[in-house]
Amino acid sequence: MSPAVFSEANPECLTIERGAAMTDKILHIVMYPWFAFGHLTPFLHISNKLADRGHKISFLLPKKAILKLESFNLHPHLITFIPITVPHVDGLPLGSETTADIPFQLQQLLTRALDLTKPVVESHLLDLKPDLVFFDFACWLPTLARKLGAKSVHYYLISPATVGYLLRTEPKIHGRSLIETDLKQPPPGFPPSSIRLRAHEARGLAAVHVSPSGSGMSFMERQLTSLETCDAVSFKTCLEMEGSYCNYVESKFGKPVILAGPVMPEPPNSTLEEQFAQMLENFQDGTLVFCAFGSECVLQKGQFQELLLGLELTGLPFLATLRPPVGVETVESALPEGFEKRIEGRGFVYGGWVQQQLILKHPSVGCFVTHCGSGSLSEVMINKCQIVLLPNFGDQLINARLMGGDLKVGVEVEKDEESGLFTRDGVYRAVKAVMDDDSEVGKEVRSNHTKWREFLLREGLEKSYLDDFVNKLQSLVA
Repeated sequence: MSPAVFSEANPECLTIERGAAMTDKILHIVMYPWFAFGHLTPFLHISNKLADRGHKISFLLPKKAILKLESFNLHPHLITFIPITVPHVDGLPLGSETTADIPFQLQQLLTRALDLTKPVVESHLLDLKPDLVFFDFACWLPTLARKLGAKSVHYYLISPATVGYLLRTEPKIHGRSLIETDLKQPPPGFPPSSIRLRAHEARGLAAVHVSPSGSGMSFMERQLTSLETCDAVSFKTCLEMEGSYCNYVESKFGKPVILAGPVMPEPPNSTLEEQFAQMLENFQDGTLVFCAFGSECVLQKGQFQELLLGLELTGLPFLATLRPPVGVETVESALPEGFEKRIEGRGFVYGGWVQQQLILKHPSVGCFVTHCGSGSLSEVMINKCQIVLLPNFGDQLINARLMGGDLKVGVEVEKDEESGLFTRDGVYRAVKAVMDDDSEVGKEVRSNHTKWREFLLREGLEKSYLDDFVNKLQSLVA
């Protein structure tokens, strides 16, 4: 990584030294992300940034996904979408192409379908002859790329803190499976931090690590194979925020870590839909609580209702955009008894897709309750609303500890240590804590969020990181 002097507590003290470009070579990069829009979209974001600098991108993705993403391709003369037919696997609904088409429990079958695309991907690589291949779930791609003379980059959408904490080599060394107690504490040598997993979190993640993930391997084996065989690892983060974790990953896995910087999505060129614009304009600046849990987070009905009842308890206006809970067709049919009447005029629950970036920027929004997906956190960090952290699973848990513990930019909703359940009172307390300008907690998170927002929006920061990112990619293939 680039030599740097950084302070995780004080970005004002930062100086970063970046070398001059190794070469002016125009790169040809193949992108092949996991079949989920939470992966496809960020891969397109970095593709746009690279195409801004004149590099050529060949983007492999499922056929139907092209229709949803083509409007976000800002450089169609340089970014070419190449459709991939997703093979059918027994147990998958016919026509399934992305995780949006299936319930969570069928994702390992979709991973198997991804693996079955290997011959087609090899054929494309033979024709395209790229310099680099960016991937995440296709753990066989590094070996394939090397055979064809290309370098491979594992482009992570999760944080280096998550990779360092969750991907354990110790059980593999000792010839046993990962267990709950392995994950409750950080691995040996992990940087000092606030990151720990509770009992229910460690239990659930240990089960996922050994669960089937495609063609005869576990999730852990897939991830470790990717790390062992790729030529470089990349994260969309900054040294100033996660430098110690980047160094740990680089040291632990023996791979160069190349940082792309914050990779902020381009500002939307659309305007807020009329129904939301009118609704938000009815409330004073900084008073509304916006709650959004992404396109794939589905709560149990009881937790869905506790969340809404917690928002009601705050007495503040709110907009909650949530998927219907497990086993329920619509959000309307899952609402608590009498809820609609009690919150009429100040509370709104919506089950469809919304323009999250535009809503977060609206002056009336004073608080964002998030499931801690990396995309949502990137968006809220450059906005002024305060942050309540309510992680659901996986890397969201590490993200919440990083944001709430290390960076102290938000407050996490309390959960039961064993069951992992939260209550309406816990939601209420977290929202009140960040919205109270006079409380010590409120002052602290507000100050820290302001500091990091100003850092991320600092003129030249993203350009500096992306220039250095391209330099390192060029030197990788030189």
